[in-house]
Amino acid sequence: MPKSKISRAERIERYLVRIIQQPGADQNQPLPVRLLLTLLKGVSCLFQHVVLLRLFLYRERLLRSFPLGCQVISVGNVTAGGTGKTPVVEIFARELHKQGRKVAILSRGYRKKELPWYRKFEEKYLPPRVVSDGEAVLLDSEMGGDEPYMLASNLPGVVVLVDKDRVKSGKYAVNRFKSDILLLDDGLQYQKLKHHVDVVLVDKTNPFGNGNLLPRGILREPARNLKRADFVFITKSDGESDQLRSVIKELNPAADIIECCHMPRFLRNVYTNKTLPLEWLNGKRVASLSGIAVPQSFEHSLRRMGAALISFERYADHHRYQAQEIIDAINKAHKLGAVALLTTEKDAVRFPKLNRTAVPVYYVRVDIEILSGADSFIDAIDRILCKIDEKGGGNTPASHKRKDNPG
Repeated sequence: MPKSKISRAERIERYLVRIIQQPGADQNQPLPVRLLLTLLKGVSCLFQHVVLLRLFLYRERLLRSFPLGCQVISVGNVTAGGTGKTPVVEIFARELHKQGRKVAILSRGYRKKELPWYRKFEEKYLPPRVVSDGEAVLLDSEMGGDEPYMLASNLPGVVVLVDKDRVKSGKYAVNRFKSDILLLDDGLQYQKLKHHVDVVLVDKTNPFGNGNLLPRGILREPARNLKRADFVFITKSDGESDQLRSVIKELNPAADIIECCHMPRFLRNVYTNKTLPLEWLNGKRVASLSGIAVPQSFEHSLRRMGAALISFERYADHHRYQAQEIIDAINKAHKLGAVALLTTEKDAVRFPKLNRTAVPVYYVRVDIEILSGADSFIDAIDRILCKIDEKGGGNTPASHKRKDNPG
């Protein structure tokens, strides 16, 4: 793709992601790269000390965690991006809503459109952005963020709020929408709001990166901090995770471990909503376009479904697409003889509207499927709620308590 289409910041981001993830010893790299990696390593050491100090201050209650009088389930990870968190949050919210709970998802809204710098002081006094009030989707992906908009679109009946201050948005959910259970999206590191249960996701395909913290690696905090997890979900699993299970058990012997995979379900046309079965891909020549943390995973999934991937284009994670970029990708796919352009659901919410395309554009709808550690997601959620009751967290409506735990 022409470099002029990608901002300099995105090019730098993609380059840094590539060099910190590539295998091999640093000494095998060219001198300029070695110097850069040495600098990043130094910054990582500083970052680690800051992270550990902050956690110490919260643990010793020198910094305060605020309870909100309702149950808070945090879903997060120790690594940056790529664990498949959004589909897990979605299925948690859906199943809790089916049980009659008043669910609100609290998200930071990463890379949403921010207020201009001269209005930043207003954020403290403004209410959170309501992406969905449970009745309707009220904000688009630009104003609400990609994941919150996607969750709001797929979860009727569930409130989705966006604010950096999740204590503020949690209070708003309880007071305005009478929410009785809060899902803290990407919440493991957010200690200001009291969690009753921590669900931590670990990507089977890349559990802890190269073992370094940001920016030299992908860890947000040391892997040993998995000890804070009540439940560990191994995502993108193939069912053969004995070695990873052993590592997790060493780090946290008490956590329940549940394995799940991201299961493609169907294709949906980005512009017409027409759906096709996955079998349609078998033997078809297709092109792909993605701006996600791990594009290789998406491309590999297309090949596993039988598609002949003849071309792929990758943008930085959360790239905000321009209409011309989509038009160029569609025309390139058409010129190469592809029968469709494929993308992810998270990318699709950032696609500008087009009235006509040379080839159809589809996204792959993905759901979560439990492989081991629980009979079903309903069973997993029941166990999580039971754990909250054991820890004495929040206010559980009597009608939703497990029969074998009447307290």
